[in-house]
Amino acid sequence: MKRQRPTKLAVFLRHLLAIVVLPITVAGLIPYWIAQKFGIQLEIGSTVGGVLLQLLGLALLGLGLILFLASLRQFVKEGQGTLASWVPPRQFVVNGPYRFVRNPMISGVIMFLLGEALVLLSMRHVVWATCFLALNLVYIPLVEEPGLKRRFGEPYREYCRHVRRFVPRFRPWIPNTEVASGILA
Repeated sequence: MKRQRPTKLAVFLRHLLAIVVLPITVAGLIPYWIAQKFGIQLEIGSTVGGVLLQLLGLALLGLGLILFLASLRQFVKEGQGTLASWVPPRQFVVNGPYRFVRNPMISGVIMFLLGEALVLLSMRHVVWATCFLALNLVYIPLVEEPGLKRRFGEPYREYCRHVRRFVPRFRPWIPNTEVASGILA
């Protein structure tokens, strides 16, 4: 029996759930909780250095959000899945930001978290960003990548040989035709 394609509403609700559960919790609810628990408030830096850190933080917030949204767009458009592991993409995505870095969504969220920490001038938020990074430095190679290697085979392995996990390349990787078309091994 052929599986029915989900309706546009079902796809939208899956994406909404994944966005609420994952990035909004990580980059919104937990940082808000930290700020509330420790009395951290947004204030303009009292020194030139503090203000410069906050401006850098604003830039990181913007870059992180752009990277996250561009990655999410590629997952929806090309991957036919969500950012959540419970509804992963069905197609191997190697275009857009994925040509520069293997985990652009996580890289975007990490930038966003660091941006929040700098804007708030909060060491507690730096600790949260570091914990999130450490969690992903363990989870991705031990859990996520073995599953991707099983699902996508040699095209994914080839991709891993050329594109780093979190640190973007300066130039986009141009895959061979088989990898670019998302052919599954």
